Amino acid sequence: MSETVQIDADPAGVYALLTDLTTFAALAEETHAMEWAKGSAAVRGAVFKGHNRNGSKTWTTKCTVTDAEPGRVFGFKVTALGLPIAQWRYDIAAADGGCRVTESTWDDRPGWFKVLAGSLTGVSDRDTANAEHIRLTLQRLKAQAESA
Repeated sequence: MSETVQIDADPAGVYALLTDLTTFAALAEETHAMEWAKGSAAVRGAVFKGHNRNGSKTWTTKCTVTDAEPGRVFGFKVTALGLPIAQWRYDIAAADGGCRVTESTWDDRPGWFKVLAGSLTGVSDRDTANAEHIRLTLQRLKAQAESA
């Protein structure tokens, strides 16, 4: 699933917001903190931890950067408990004096793990939740980038 937003800001600046982990955590709906675990910048192969919460539920994920092209694309795969969870990608394209940002995600969880994951995270319908999270993240990214 994916959604696109027009942002009246330079693609390089938008990319910088997405790859600054403190800022990125503030933009995301479930993630409240992120930290580099391997490397210290968004480069292919770097790893960061995402500390997430939903109400009283908390969990940590391992995120490995798969795509890192300044001003163009930032992507990462997510694992937890050694299992594949998801892939996330932000495509940035210059457009109309600013840029269009498309946030996409793919659910990689094994079928048997989805029910357990719902009880661990408090989210039984991950597709619906992620669609709303994408909308909110892009809305926050737009506001942050355009106010800079």
